[in-house]
Amino acid sequence: MGRIFEKRKYKMFARYARMSKAFTRIGREIEIAVRLGGPDPKGNPRLRLAIQNAKSVNMPKDRVEAAIKRASQKDVTGYQEVIYEGIAPHGIAVMVECATDNPTRTVANIRHIFSKHGGSLGTTGSVSFMFERKGLIRIAIPANINLEDFELELIDHGLDDIVQEGNELHIYTTFQDYGRMQKFLEEKGIEVKSAELQYIPTATKELPEDQVKEVQEFLDKLEDDDDVQSVFHNMA
Repeated sequence: MGRIFEKRKYKMFARYARMSKAFTRIGREIEIAVRLGGPDPKGNPRLRLAIQNAKSVNMPKDRVEAAIKRASQKDVTGYQEVIYEGIAPHGIAVMVECATDNPTRTVANIRHIFSKHGGSLGTTGSVSFMFERKGLIRIAIPANINLEDFELELIDHGLDDIVQEGNELHIYTTFQDYGRMQKFLEEKGIEVKSAELQYIPTATKELPEDQVKEVQEFLDKLEDDDDVQSVFHNMA
């Protein structure tokens, strides 16, 4: 009985840890959006999407409002977006997106993680050529809609690829068409469940199971860092 309780407690702790990380990540997205485009969601599409992403992970409304208020204060040091590139163990290319108020601290932490796990932090452009910058927008499949006709409309507004996952559509766009697709979906009255820009590898690398485990442990360490927003890689 005690072992079962401990296992449940561990799962609960892990779930809350993931939720806390998601709230922190989206809080920083909100702060960056406010500083770039102002605190009014009506005139700031990036902030609207950040708020929508907050809803998708059940982030409390008061935390969203607090993040907007904090970013609106002129005397508060804001976060800046920084991207690091490097090679993970076994030659896997990695892109690390961070939001930080102290880049010196962040780069030291990221370099340490790479070094400790047998990887190496590279310079700007060292692995980014192996990835494409694409937008991913998730929506619920609209009711009473012809999916074939809808897909044609999406193509007209920059659709690059589309994947159905249960009752959701995952809409991929090029980086250049990301904003145009967001605007089209807003004008059509379709609620966006979440939206983000990703680095998609142009080719993936297969590894044996034991090496996959090593790389995954390294990726987990990166994602656990407080300043890391997203991690992308080309491991199959």
